[in-house]
Amino acid sequence: MISVEVTVRVPIEKVWDFWITPKHIQNWNTAFDNWYTPHAENDLKEEGKFKYEMTSKDNTGSFDFEGIYTKIEKFRLIEYQLSDHRIGSVYFEDFGDQVKIIEKFEPNKNDPESMQEKWCQDVLDNFKNYTENS
Repeated sequence: MISVEVTVRVPIEKVWDFWITPKHIQNWNTAFDNWYTPHAENDLKEEGKFKYEMTSKDNTGSFDFEGIYTKIEKFRLIEYQLSDHRIGSVYFEDFGDQVKIIEKFEPNKNDPESMQEKWCQDVLDNFKNYTENS
């Protein structure tokens, strides 16, 4: 399992809203400056589906990040299974005026784990910056 984390200096209600709302997901869900998320769908409930379309800004590449939710505990935990059957979880630790987010996931077999860890950390850092500055 790969594990990454970030502390966001806003209340849990804002963190949760920005994490699950498609219009916000589209603004922070990227690991690279030359990629973006033109479309996001999110049905946050157990067995609900999510799908984030990831596209390069020069339109030379795209893929869908998608799966289903397997467990939801509002303001605390989101567990999921990706379309390729890998699993992951996102923990939210509420400290009042800040929230620690810890994401853990099974790496894919195609890319080095260190690269996958960096990508996920970059996405969390983008989330932090977007959420704290919005």
